[in-house]
Amino acid sequence: MNAKMLRWLLPVLAVILLAAGAWSGYNGLVEKEEAVAAAWADVQSQYQRRLDLIPNLVSTVKGYADFEQSTLVAVTEARAAALGALSTARPGGDLSELDRTGTVLTGAVRGLLGYAETYPELKANANFMDLQSQLEGTENRIAVARTRFNEAVQAYNKVLKRFPGNLWGAWFGFEPSTYFEASEAAETAPEVSFE
Repeated sequence: MNAKMLRWLLPVLAVILLAAGAWSGYNGLVEKEEAVAAAWADVQSQYQRRLDLIPNLVSTVKGYADFEQSTLVAVTEARAAALGALSTARPGGDLSELDRTGTVLTGAVRGLLGYAETYPELKANANFMDLQSQLEGTENRIAVARTRFNEAVQAYNKVLKRFPGNLWGAWFGFEPSTYFEASEAAETAPEVSFE
Protein backbone atom coordinates (compact mmCIF):
# COMPACT_ATOMS: atom_id res chain seq x y z
CA MET A 1 0.00 0.00 0.00
CA ASN A 2 1.35 3.36 -0.89
CA ALA A 3 1.18 6.48 1.32
CA LYS A 4 -1.48 8.16 -0.83
CA MET A 5 -3.85 5.21 -0.52
CA LEU A 6 -3.18 4.93 3.22
CA ARG A 7 -4.02 8.64 3.76
CA TRP A 8 -7.35 8.05 2.02
CA LEU A 9 -8.10 4.71 3.72
CA LEU A 10 -7.48 5.78 7.34
CA PRO A 11 -10.16 8.54 7.39
CA VAL A 12 -12.64 6.20 5.70
CA LEU A 13 -11.97 3.50 8.31
CA ALA A 14 -12.28 6.08 11.11
CA VAL A 15 -15.68 7.21 9.75
CA ILE A 16 -16.85 3.61 9.42
CA LEU A 17 -15.78 2.82 12.99
CA LEU A 18 -17.44 5.99 14.31
CA ALA A 19 -20.67 5.16 12.45
CA ALA A 20 -20.62 1.58 13.76
CA GLY A 21 -20.07 2.84 17.31
CA ALA A 22 -22.88 5.37 16.99
CA TRP A 23 -25.21 2.75 15.58
CA SER A 24 -24.40 0.27 18.32
CA GLY A 25 -24.55 2.93 21.06
CA TYR A 26 -27.88 4.30 19.85
CA ASN A 27 -29.44 0.85 19.55
CA GLY A 28 -28.21 -0.10 23.01
CA LEU A 29 -29.74 3.02 24.52
CA VAL A 30 -33.02 2.43 22.71
CA GLU A 31 -33.09 -1.14 24.03
CA LYS A 32 -32.53 0.02 27.62
CA GLU A 33 -35.05 2.84 27.29
CA GLU A 34 -37.65 0.37 26.01
CA ALA A 35 -36.90 -1.94 28.95
CA VAL A 36 -37.69 0.98 31.29
CA ALA A 37 -40.94 1.64 29.40
CA ALA A 38 -41.92 -2.04 29.55
CA ALA A 39 -41.17 -2.22 33.28
CA TRP A 40 -43.25 0.92 33.82
CA ALA A 41 -46.13 -0.65 31.89
CA ASP A 42 -45.96 -3.59 34.32
CA VAL A 43 -46.16 -1.18 37.27
CA GLN A 44 -49.19 0.53 35.72
CA SER A 45 -50.82 -2.82 35.04
CA GLN A 46 -50.53 -3.87 38.67
CA TYR A 47 -51.85 -0.52 39.92
CA GLN A 48 -54.74 -0.86 37.49
CA ARG A 49 -55.42 -4.36 38.81
CA ARG A 50 -55.65 -2.92 42.32
CA LEU A 51 -57.98 -0.17 41.14
CA ASP A 52 -60.18 -2.72 39.36
CA LEU A 53 -60.55 -4.78 42.55
CA ILE A 54 -61.79 -1.84 44.65
CA PRO A 55 -65.29 -1.54 43.07
CA ASN A 56 -65.81 -5.29 43.56
CA LEU A 57 -64.80 -4.96 47.19
CA VAL A 58 -67.15 -2.00 47.70
CA SER A 59 -70.03 -3.87 46.02
CA THR A 60 -69.49 -6.96 48.15
CA VAL A 61 -69.35 -4.92 51.33
CA LYS A 62 -72.47 -2.95 50.36
CA GLY A 63 -74.38 -6.18 49.89
CA TYR A 64 -73.64 -7.43 53.38
CA ALA A 65 -73.51 -4.40 55.59
CA ASP A 66 -75.13 -1.06 56.17
CA PHE A 67 -72.08 1.20 56.00
CA GLU A 68 -71.85 4.90 56.50
CA GLN A 69 -72.13 6.47 53.05
CA SER A 70 -69.11 8.66 53.79
CA THR A 71 -66.87 5.58 54.03
CA LEU A 72 -67.95 4.29 50.63
CA VAL A 73 -67.65 7.76 49.10
CA ALA A 74 -64.13 8.13 50.51
CA VAL A 75 -63.06 4.85 48.89
CA THR A 76 -64.66 5.78 45.57
CA GLU A 77 -63.10 9.25 45.53
CA ALA A 78 -59.68 7.90 46.50
CA ARG A 79 -59.92 5.33 43.71
CA ALA A 80 -60.82 8.04 41.18
CA ALA A 81 -57.87 10.19 42.29
CA ALA A 82 -55.49 7.23 42.08
CA LEU A 83 -56.80 6.36 38.60
CA GLY A 84 -56.18 9.96 37.48
CA ALA A 85 -52.65 9.95 38.88
CA LEU A 86 -51.94 6.60 37.23
CA SER A 87 -53.04 7.89 33.83
CA THR A 88 -50.70 10.88 33.97
CA ALA A 89 -47.64 9.26 35.60
CA ARG A 90 -44.68 8.71 33.26
CA PRO A 91 -41.36 6.98 33.82
CA GLY A 92 -38.66 9.54 34.37
CA GLY A 93 -41.27 12.01 35.61
CA ASP A 94 -42.50 12.99 39.05
CA LEU A 95 -44.21 9.95 40.56
CA SER A 96 -45.06 11.59 43.89
CA GLU A 97 -48.73 12.18 42.98
CA LEU A 98 -49.16 8.52 42.09
CA ASP A 99 -47.62 7.53 45.39
CA ARG A 100 -49.67 10.09 47.34
CA THR A 101 -52.98 8.97 45.84
CA GLY A 102 -52.03 5.33 46.42
CA THR A 103 -51.43 6.08 50.08
CA VAL A 104 -54.81 7.85 50.36
CA LEU A 105 -56.52 4.93 48.62
CA THR A 106 -54.86 2.43 50.97
CA GLY A 107 -56.09 4.44 53.95
CA ALA A 108 -59.64 4.58 52.58
CA VAL A 109 -59.68 0.84 51.92
CA ARG A 110 -58.34 0.23 55.43
CA GLY A 111 -61.24 2.26 56.80
CA LEU A 112 -63.70 0.19 54.80
CA LEU A 113 -62.09 -3.05 55.94
CA GLY A 114 -62.08 -1.84 59.53
CA TYR A 115 -65.86 -1.48 59.40
CA ALA A 116 -66.12 -4.92 57.81
CA GLU A 117 -64.61 -6.46 60.94
CA THR A 118 -67.92 -5.94 62.76
CA TYR A 119 -69.83 -8.09 60.27
CA PRO A 120 -69.00 -11.81 60.77
CA GLU A 121 -71.24 -12.91 57.89
CA LEU A 122 -69.28 -10.63 55.55
CA LYS A 123 -65.92 -11.94 56.76
CA ALA A 124 -67.12 -15.50 56.04
CA ASN A 125 -68.38 -14.64 52.52
CA ALA A 126 -66.43 -16.44 49.78
CA ASN A 127 -66.41 -13.37 47.49
CA PHE A 128 -65.09 -11.20 50.28
CA MET A 129 -62.38 -13.71 51.17
CA ASP A 130 -61.39 -14.02 47.49
CA LEU A 131 -61.18 -10.23 47.16
CA GLN A 132 -59.03 -10.10 50.29
CA SER A 133 -56.67 -12.66 48.81
CA GLN A 134 -56.55 -10.86 45.45
CA LEU A 135 -55.88 -7.53 47.15
CA GLU A 136 -53.01 -9.00 49.17
CA GLY A 137 -51.58 -10.64 46.04
CA THR A 138 -51.88 -7.41 44.09
CA GLU A 139 -49.95 -5.48 46.73
CA ASN A 140 -47.15 -8.04 46.38
CA ARG A 141 -47.26 -7.79 42.58
CA ILE A 142 -47.04 -4.01 42.80
CA ALA A 143 -43.93 -4.29 44.97
CA VAL A 144 -42.32 -6.71 42.51
CA ALA A 145 -43.21 -4.55 39.50
CA ARG A 146 -41.76 -1.43 41.16
CA THR A 147 -38.56 -3.33 41.96
CA ARG A 148 -38.23 -4.51 38.37
CA PHE A 149 -38.89 -0.97 37.14
CA ASN A 150 -36.11 0.37 39.34
CA GLU A 151 -33.77 -2.36 38.09
CA ALA A 152 -34.52 -1.38 34.48
CA VAL A 153 -33.95 2.30 35.34
CA GLN A 154 -30.65 1.39 36.97
CA ALA A 155 -29.45 -0.54 33.89
CA TYR A 156 -30.48 2.32 31.58
CA ASN A 157 -28.91 5.03 33.74
CA LYS A 158 -25.67 3.03 34.01
CA VAL A 159 -25.36 2.92 30.23
CA LEU A 160 -25.97 6.69 30.08
CA LYS A 161 -23.28 7.38 32.67
CA ARG A 162 -20.57 5.06 31.38
CA PHE A 163 -18.24 5.74 28.49
CA PRO A 164 -19.06 5.70 25.56
CA GLY A 165 -22.78 5.61 26.41
CA ASN A 166 -22.51 9.06 27.96
CA LEU A 167 -21.29 10.42 24.61
CA TRP A 168 -23.99 8.71 22.57
CA GLY A 169 -26.66 9.59 25.12
CA ALA A 170 -25.75 13.27 25.03
CA TRP A 171 -25.41 13.26 21.25
CA PHE A 172 -28.79 11.58 20.65
CA GLY A 173 -30.63 13.39 23.45
CA PHE A 174 -31.30 10.50 25.85
CA GLU A 175 -32.16 11.61 29.41
CA PRO A 176 -31.68 9.62 32.63
CA SER A 177 -34.81 8.10 34.09
CA THR A 178 -36.08 8.55 37.64
CA TYR A 179 -36.43 5.73 40.14
CA PHE A 180 -39.75 4.96 41.75
CA GLU A 181 -39.40 6.12 45.32
CA ALA A 182 -42.10 5.62 47.90
CA SER A 183 -43.22 8.48 50.08
CA GLU A 184 -42.53 8.51 53.81
CA ALA A 185 -46.16 7.55 54.45
CA ALA A 186 -45.62 4.34 52.50
CA GLU A 187 -43.10 3.08 55.06
CA THR A 188 -46.00 1.44 56.89
CA ALA A 189 -47.37 -1.54 54.99
CA PRO A 190 -51.15 -1.54 54.56
CA GLU A 191 -52.92 -3.94 56.87
CA VAL A 192 -55.51 -6.10 55.22
CA SER A 193 -56.90 -8.34 57.92
CA PHE A 194 -60.29 -9.96 58.23
CA GLU A 195 -59.74 -12.04 61.34
